[in-house]
Amino acid sequence: MSDTPARLLKLLSLLQTPREWPGGELAERLDVSPRTIRRDVDRLRDLGYPVEASRGSVGGYRLVAGAAMPPLLLDDEEAVAIAVGLRAGAGHAIEGVDEASVRALAKLEQVLPSRLRHRVSVLQNATVPLTRGDGATIAPRTLTTLASAATGRERLRFAYRSGDGTRTKRQVEPYRLVSAGQRWYLVAYDLGREDWRTFRVDRVGEPYATGARFAPRPLPVEGTGSDGSDAESGDAARYLSLSMRRMKPERRMKPELCLDVWFGAPAEFVAARLPAHLGAPEPDGEDGCRLRTSCTDSLEWVALRLALVDCEFSVQGPPQLVEYLESLGARLTRAALPSSRRRDSADKDRPQADPEQG
Repeated sequence: MSDTPARLLKLLSLLQTPREWPGGELAERLDVSPRTIRRDVDRLRDLGYPVEASRGSVGGYRLVAGAAMPPLLLDDEEAVAIAVGLRAGAGHAIEGVDEASVRALAKLEQVLPSRLRHRVSVLQNATVPLTRGDGATIAPRTLTTLASAATGRERLRFAYRSGDGTRTKRQVEPYRLVSAGQRWYLVAYDLGREDWRTFRVDRVGEPYATGARFAPRPLPVEGTGSDGSDAESGDAARYLSLSMRRMKPERRMKPELCLDVWFGAPAEFVAARLPAHLGAPEPDGEDGCRLRTSCTDSLEWVALRLALVDCEFSVQGPPQLVEYLESLGARLTRAALPSSRRRDSADKDRPQADPEQG
């Protein structure tokens, strides 16, 4: 193989398989001399690929972990598998699939050949997801369009449906996407309103990047910074949390829950396991913290999220959440009993008929 760039790509593709390649086998595969293989390995090292060589009769070359992430080469099956997995997670806003996953999907779909893009679409359309709760589904293309525009500092146009059903056209400067567990939100500067806004992504329709670039504006959140992607992500999450707290009650689609919960764990531990829109707990005592916030989530979802923090906790309010947790705890306790004892326990909890009636 006389084409050096093509040979390097082929060599890199071979080295990315998890095995050690003898120099002679690589030379045979690429139809070059072992000396050319050594020179090509040096070229890959210069490009940042950590290729390790071992000596001896059974020695060879293998790609190892380095200090930085070099570009990867994927074959057709690997590219399709990754794209389908990222689409499935991003499209249903599963907690733990944050903006980094959406950015990866946007980059991958940008370079996918048309034949592979078709295979991804066919697989996606042929599967039916099992969704939970009231989290709305989102077209992956919507998320990747928003993520690409935010990363590239490119203005967006889209149709938007508000909570009361009003439909408007918006032009915005996208700042950041925020995953709030059940839903995705876009934090952006609305050019028509001349103010910052948060948009539920499942209510965004027909988004497209206008091609017009913009200089990023500082987000109006106290104590925020503008340097570094991690800082921007934290700023957007805090802004979303504050926006939800300031939302007027008459605009809420669900009754508001005013939470007061004590956790038997440090604030950092609890905050890392709670959705961003619930806010951050404050330290309370030597080994505890307290969360005082409000939300419009269902009782069932809030109870589950509190239990998933995986530490002792005590709910001070609201009363309906305390009552629901008591009922849920009794059901879970019965579920762990043998079948005969479980039936007896359930019978005791059933209301008894008044013998003087009927």
